Amino acid sequence: MLYGIVAAATALLLSALLTGVLRVPALRLGIVDRRRRRAVPLAGGTAVALATALVAVAGDALGVAPLGAGIGRVVVAAGCVAALGLAADAWRLRRWVTPAGTAVAAALVVPYEETGVPGGVLAAACVVVATVAFRGLDHADGLAGTVGAVGAVAVAVCAAAEVMDGLAALLGALAAALAGFLLHNWFPAQAALGAGGALFTGFLLSSSAVFVRAGQGIGSGAAVLFALTALACADAALVVLGRRLDRRPVARGRPDHLAHRLRRLGLAPRAAVVLLGAGAAGAAVLAVCVHTGRLPAGAAMWVAGAAAVLVLGLVRLPVTPVFRPRQRSASASSQVSERLRVRSG
Repeated sequence: MLYGIVAAATALLLSALLTGVLRVPALRLGIVDRRRRRAVPLAGGTAVALATALVAVAGDALGVAPLGAGIGRVVVAAGCVAALGLAADAWRLRRWVTPAGTAVAAALVVPYEETGVPGGVLAAACVVVATVAFRGLDHADGLAGTVGAVGAVAVAVCAAAEVMDGLAALLGALAAALAGFLLHNWFPAQAALGAGGALFTGFLLSSSAVFVRAGQGIGSGAAVLFALTALACADAALVVLGRRLDRRPVARGRPDHLAHRLRRLGLAPRAAVVLLGAGAAGAAVLAVCVHTGRLPAGAAMWVAGAAAVLVLGLVRLPVTPVFRPRQRSASASSQVSERLRVRSG
């Protein structure tokens, strides 16, 4: 218990410190995202991944929180996925590269001896879908960090119920690292996760959930994993369905995610994130109850129904186009300069 508190505090402080330190090199290297007509450095992903991995490796090396069989492989695979996402942030990789790399990583970490080959293949596919969907949550200030922290706490509770203390400590460190990152990411954000941090968080959450549920039934395991990632899946479904209905390319970015559409309804940026975070927390509580046997697996259908209502209710809401300030022509700029010179003269 004492180690868990110390590890969480260390991860939080380390993540907050690293996010602030890495902002400057991210800006200089051009690893940024454009939000509200300003550049937001993608420094949070590296900070969260480093803080989580360092705390987990330290606990395993000291013997106070051994990760357990196969969990070290999950941490290494999540680090590789984060590195791939960071490369996607820094260089314009083809869009299929990150999903393909995530699929390879997921296939290498699934515990086939407990899931069986068919169940393992299905689990790997779920990990890929959840990871890619989670990447889409980094479009709004504070959303990915909030949903990720909620999910990490929920999976940590499930791991603790299975006496998987090392995995629970790892997820507690992830939740704390995301909380430290949120100090810089809350609206208006001074840093963002980027693809590296979003893929790292989504992969670690979903693959850890697979380890917790391994050997306990495919149907109930799928229900728990869906409830834990329901908000990210709903956001991805809304984006794909909306762009297909509008006959636009699915891969081309637009302000048509959940938080964007809620803001179209008049919600403030912070209010939209709090509302979505509360929804993710409710689904996470249901997932914990299903895992511990307090609710049947069919209870996840309530989450699926709520997600479907949310998607269908927002999909036809008009989408505000991205603001792009007009560039002044050379003649217009010279005319403005001449007027200012005449007035000052």
